[in-house]
Amino acid sequence: MIRRFFLKGAAAAALISSAVLPAAAEEKVTFMIDWLPAGDKAAVYLASQKGLFAAEGLSVTIQSGRGSSDVVTKLATGSVDMGTGGLSALMEAKTQAPVAVKAVASIYTLPPDAIFTTEGSPIKDLKDVVGKKIATATFSSSNVAWPLVLQSVGIDPTKVDLLKVDPGALAPMLASGQVVGTINWITVAPGFEAPLAETKKKLKMIKWSDSGYQSYGLSVFASEKIIKERPEVVRKVVKALLKADEMAMADPMSAAEALKALVPEIDAGVAAKQYSASIPLIDNPISKASGRGAFDKALLATTWEWTAKAQNVPLSKLDPETIVDRSFLPK
Repeated sequence: MIRRFFLKGAAAAALISSAVLPAAAEEKVTFMIDWLPAGDKAAVYLASQKGLFAAEGLSVTIQSGRGSSDVVTKLATGSVDMGTGGLSALMEAKTQAPVAVKAVASIYTLPPDAIFTTEGSPIKDLKDVVGKKIATATFSSSNVAWPLVLQSVGIDPTKVDLLKVDPGALAPMLASGQVVGTINWITVAPGFEAPLAETKKKLKMIKWSDSGYQSYGLSVFASEKIIKERPEVVRKVVKALLKADEMAMADPMSAAEALKALVPEIDAGVAAKQYSASIPLIDNPISKASGRGAFDKALLATTWEWTAKAQNVPLSKLDPETIVDRSFLPK
């Protein structure tokens, strides 16, 4: 009897003690997307809404930046821990100062950059932008390669009237005729349809890749501070994001709905189209050959060559291998 009472008491004590023990604290991470919340950024919201971050013991706060260069700056100054951005923007920043930021996973293995104009506009191809008013987001990574892309088709970049504006102003400016074209990623094209329709216009895209431009596009960045101090957290974030992209590619609407759950003003239908537009940039022969998230040495070098020439700096200014850290990719 005494032994039975003791065992019951011990079991109860164990239950009580386990109940009052605090759960393992979640690792807090501030993650900055490089643009306004939209369907092409839905994977990070899907990871949050569907518990992929929580499953890794992470509590992730998502912030939105105003372009890739903005994200690099915020990471370098310690304002955020991780984020996304165009790889060329990180390369450009590295040539100007020793920014403590590295790319830890690739997302787009094809360049997403394009000129957006309208059907019937005077811009038929890249050569037609001479003397035209073109708008771009102030901190867009597309601005890095823009001069060389023009030069590659025989255009003097100074002959284009380039306006740098807030990203939210691009669609209204094109719709209202304030500019004849904008510089955008093809992934945001569905978001231009409604504003253009209001002025009875239809979108036309001119992809830079059609003129020979090759590079890595959207990538995952991390501050060197979190890499040094919390490397396992970086690994978990990358794992969750890659899994989220797999889920989103299989069901773009689920990603769009996850985005809308956290950003209610989003149109889920448009967001699903935006994510769908990004799938060919994520899942293609390059990513299949090198592996999801990987940085192929040859394409990395090509990305740097375009960036260096566009910014008129010698190739020796930067070893592109020093800006990436492949150790956080799933084995």
